[in-house]
Amino acid sequence: MSSVVELYEALSTAPDDRTRARVIAEAFERLEDRYPHLPDLATQGHVRESELRLQKEIEQLRAELKLDIERIKSDLLKWLVPLMFAQVAAIAALVKLL
Repeated sequence: MSSVVELYEALSTAPDDRTRARVIAEAFERLEDRYPHLPDLATQGHVRESELRLQKEIEQLRAELKLDIERIKSDLLKWLVPLMFAQVAAIAALVKLL
């Protein structure tokens, strides 16, 4: 059976349910032989589920990055403000010496 029409003809001419079941089973067997990777294919549901999971992970990473950036900004300010005052004091001391 190489076509759907042949499958239809085999099913319609089968004398009983047992023969029809065998024809269907053989058709599935040929389908599995022809496309051995068929069980590994992703469905739209699988792809959508993966997409939603990835979106959730991306949002979590964004939130973590925002926290890290805010922490780094505050650490920089902790160092920059005293250094700026020290620089102003050093310049003032140099001006007094001149």
